[in-house]
Amino acid sequence: MPKKEIYDVIIIGSGIAAHSAAVYLSRAALKPLIIGAPEPDQLSLTTVVENYPGFPNGIMGPELIENCKKQAQKFGAEYKTAWVTSFKKSGKNYEVGTDKERFVTRTVIISTGASARWLGVKGEDKYKGKGISTCAVCDAALFRDKEVIVIGGGDSAMEETLALYKFAKKITIIHRRDSFRASKIMQARVLKLNDKIKIIWDSEIVEITGNKFVEGAKIKNIKTNKKSEIKCQGVFLAIGHTPNTKIFEKLIKLDKLGYVVTDKRINTNLPGVFAAGDVQDFIYKQAVTSAGTGCMAALEAEKYIENLKAIGEY
Repeated sequence: MPKKEIYDVIIIGSGIAAHSAAVYLSRAALKPLIIGAPEPDQLSLTTVVENYPGFPNGIMGPELIENCKKQAQKFGAEYKTAWVTSFKKSGKNYEVGTDKERFVTRTVIISTGASARWLGVKGEDKYKGKGISTCAVCDAALFRDKEVIVIGGGDSAMEETLALYKFAKKITIIHRRDSFRASKIMQARVLKLNDKIKIIWDSEIVEITGNKFVEGAKIKNIKTNKKSEIKCQGVFLAIGHTPNTKIFEKLIKLDKLGYVVTDKRINTNLPGVFAAGDVQDFIYKQAVTSAGTGCMAALEAEKYIENLKAIGEY
């Protein structure tokens, strides 16, 4: 039987961190293999991206991702679409498995991202990217002089509200409880801006309505079951993210929220395994920061390979 190919680098992920790492590694002639999930990444669900450097007129999220992928392929990156189902050590190397194949590699870059939590209500799937957003820092400027809803009661919801305050005409915060869970300082910043911020307590959205884009939301008071409807052009979900790290939890050190723990040079607790993007960043969650850590992971992986060759373990 022919000897199984050992890749220098396998990148797990399909977002901008993965593609950025792929560009750097393919230009370094390391021919990375990128295994991406069959479902779209967060940026591919975004419409106009206006805060990524180099695009004064903005660029559509899916187009930005596709351009990055083409750039990496131009230099020799190999792409496969599949769910990665396993990750384990294989001697001095690592084995990455999908439902159909197994791959052996000297280094791994984990860039599986963090999935936004969704409500699971009627209309949500229909209006994703058409008025529904999970990132006000990314999309707030698109809702200038419009009426929007923010769902949540933690620090993330307060941050989303403050980002929207600069642009939106009116902001309605909907929270399931009768008080916020956010830190006192974040609550204070929001509560003092009562000129265009309204809070609806003890309530939840049961349906998001519209035509081509969001036009309103139906809400229900969870104590009285009374239903009402709010007109709006945007709905911002601030109910948290779930890092996509389930298959790594036995070998990779994770924090209490499930994010991959890395040092300043993007190293995980395993030699030759790095992490980039939202899977290790629970603070910023921006396309440009994900791209930056993707670059860092690629450069560190390249150095790791060079060191293996220098010590005769390649």
